[in-house]
Amino acid sequence: MVRLGRLVRFSINPFLEQDSLGFNSYASKPAGEGLAMFLELAVELIGPIAPQTGLLVNVVDIDRIARRFAVPVFAEGIRRHLGRCEHVSLVAVAQMLRLVHGHLAGQFPNAQVDRLALQLNPFRKLAMDTNEPGAVYFSEKFEFAATHKLWNDSFSDEQNREVFGKCANPSGHGHNYLVEVTVKVPAGSQVEENLAAFRIGQFECIVDARLMQLLDHKNLNVDVPEFGERIATVENLAVFAWERLAGQFDPARLHCVTIWESDRTYCSYYGA
Repeated sequence: MVRLGRLVRFSINPFLEQDSLGFNSYASKPAGEGLAMFLELAVELIGPIAPQTGLLVNVVDIDRIARRFAVPVFAEGIRRHLGRCEHVSLVAVAQMLRLVHGHLAGQFPNAQVDRLALQLNPFRKLAMDTNEPGAVYFSEKFEFAATHKLWNDSFSDEQNREVFGKCANPSGHGHNYLVEVTVKVPAGSQVEENLAAFRIGQFECIVDARLMQLLDHKNLNVDVPEFGERIATVENLAVFAWERLAGQFDPARLHCVTIWESDRTYCSYYGA
């Protein structure tokens, strides 16, 4: 079984009855007109690879089906809310995702829609999984710059170089890190009430106070007491971030912390 993902990009001008379809799906299709709302829906499918084609699903079919069954849900929902001068809340977006999930179910004969994620902006998304469609996941990325030392004083210089490679510099080195914090609003009778109580500004304030202020522009081995004994690897940083943030987001709960130390190296931690 494999997982195949496709990003379906589209733009909506909520003050027009209909947007131009356009011809550039890489940018967005419908194309939108003027200063339109740009959205990106990630559709992830799971299933077996077909031996005769090597495909799970042709991505052209994912595009076609998503634009037929998913994009109109968002277009109609956004136009309805803004037409009434209503805020398009996270609750409203989650309701649209549920509708989309229902419309896409069964549209791919050899695959199952496993996850849908709507990119709210380049650094923030709302997602829903098939195995628990009532639950909602909110994710946001943050950045910080820090130095760390990958060095174990109980090792010889040769052992440190063998284990940590070119990162084995006794003086340390730096990274521009990215942190993605994902919280989950569990399924249940109060899911919409809990999601309505969730505030992005408060979420950001908690992450900033409990994590970012401790790490940003710091020497991790010197300025953060927890790394006096622990080596400040990306793995240990992910665990540390979880320890700082777990239990802080009621009524949501922490689901995952992912830390990138480069665009190719990252670690995710889901708790013990």
